[in-house]
Amino acid sequence: MNNAQNKSTVATIPVERVEQAILVNRGEKVILDSDLAGLYGIDTRSLIQALKRNSRRFPADFVFQLTKSEFEALRSQIVISKGRGGRRSLPYAFTEHGAIMAANVLNSERAVEASVQVVRAFVRLRQMLVSNEELARKVEELERTYDAQFKVVFDALRALMKPPEPKRTRLDFR
Repeated sequence: MNNAQNKSTVATIPVERVEQAILVNRGEKVILDSDLAGLYGIDTRSLIQALKRNSRRFPADFVFQLTKSEFEALRSQIVISKGRGGRRSLPYAFTEHGAIMAANVLNSERAVEASVQVVRAFVRLRQMLVSNEELARKVEELERTYDAQFKVVFDALRALMKPPEPKRTRLDFR
């Protein structure tokens, strides 16, 4: 694949796709190794090999391996298949800094370009979180100022500020 084809492939990765791959685990926003490998255009095995070859570049606050219970919880949340084949080891979770370091270690054009989208997605999520916290603080200030007749309005505002529940699709095999 030449450089022009590679760049056009990366340009088609929307930030929204990266945002969907970002999960929260251990209080950190992370991307699982399989999702990051897909964004960077390599297989998961190659990403993990690069991680292990360059372990000094990946401290615990950049990447960590999920425990069995964390993986089971994720499997039930995001409907990861339990099918035959697949993973033989627990997945790694990359923080924003770990995802950028992985792009540097991989040193491919696609990885570098895709890492820009990864950073944009993390920044966008951080901005949404900050604006939501600011809105919550303003609602609390207003609630302290006004009497109980506005309680319904404040309760409705809080309900609107809650993040939506993840959509669960039921698979029904007959």
